[in-house]
Amino acid sequence: MLLSRTKAADDPAKQKEIKEKQKKKLPELEDFLQKRDYSGAIALLEFMRNTGQGLPMTELWIGFCAFHMGDYARAKHEYEKILEKEKSKSVGEVFTYLSCCLFMLGMYKKAEEIAQKAPKSPLQTRILFHVAHKMNDEDKLMSLHQQLQDILPDQLCLASMHYMRNHYQEAIDIYKRYLLENRQYLALNIYVALCYYKLDYYDISQEVLAVYLQHFPDSAIGINLKACNHYRLYNGKAAEMELKNLLENASLSFSYAKDLFKHNLVVFQNGEGALQVLPSLVDVIPEARLNLVIYYLRQGNIADAYDLMKDVDPSQPNEYILKGVVNAAVGQEQNSVINYF
Repeated sequence: MLLSRTKAADDPAKQKEIKEKQKKKLPELEDFLQKRDYSGAIALLEFMRNTGQGLPMTELWIGFCAFHMGDYARAKHEYEKILEKEKSKSVGEVFTYLSCCLFMLGMYKKAEEIAQKAPKSPLQTRILFHVAHKMNDEDKLMSLHQQLQDILPDQLCLASMHYMRNHYQEAIDIYKRYLLENRQYLALNIYVALCYYKLDYYDISQEVLAVYLQHFPDSAIGINLKACNHYRLYNGKAAEMELKNLLENASLSFSYAKDLFKHNLVVFQNGEGALQVLPSLVDVIPEARLNLVIYYLRQGNIADAYDLMKDVDPSQPNEYILKGVVNAAVGQEQNSVINYF
């Protein structure tokens, strides 16, 4: 007996084709952002823009992603394009974003000028607060300090200022206050760990850091701090292994941290490759200058060590110690009492 059909059977080949098409469906921007894959997000946004599928405010999103992956020049370019095209007041906030890029590029005066063109906002206050610090304008810094509000972004800005001015316990107090209110602010753990590292509490730093790395095991900053703790607690070999594992297994782009990794590998390897890496980083990473001075002292190159330290105005114990050692070495070499002080 034959079975009659009122509907044709589904073709297996057609079903397979439908499934393949579903697999090839473009990922959403949100997917990349949740994974912190900013290079992937930019690739998607560029593709959509070039194929006429651009999202509203595509340039803003590209600028956002470029900034967060450390490509500040690219972000700056995108924001400048928006300001060239749009003259309305609705893009006023873009001046603030552009100012942030200029700040990260070390163009502090220009960052201040651009920020002042933006409408008044908490972000504008925060960027001007940091600019005042970089330009050593204490009066302006204090004035802007008074404008910070008791809200999370402003208080984190204040904590970062404490950190940069070596007031680590004050920074920890702010971070812990917000961590007690909300344990979901996981990134605060890495800030607390950084403060404890600076206070030489390497074991405590490692414990706090572990909470963050449980959730974000591929964090470049987190693994770099873990490597630094290992260097202080154990030895350079243990620290070197941490960084090498990250570089070999990482699936994300860590271009923003590559200079930091290069610098730290030189330290972990006891100065190997110092002359190839450190000179170009002297004005990029503060510790690079100090580590290059140490390298010169070990090599007996006192003149170059002195040239690097003569204009340094010490603010931390290691800077005071190193400047004292260099001046003492110069004094001994030249038999000059002046350089002892």
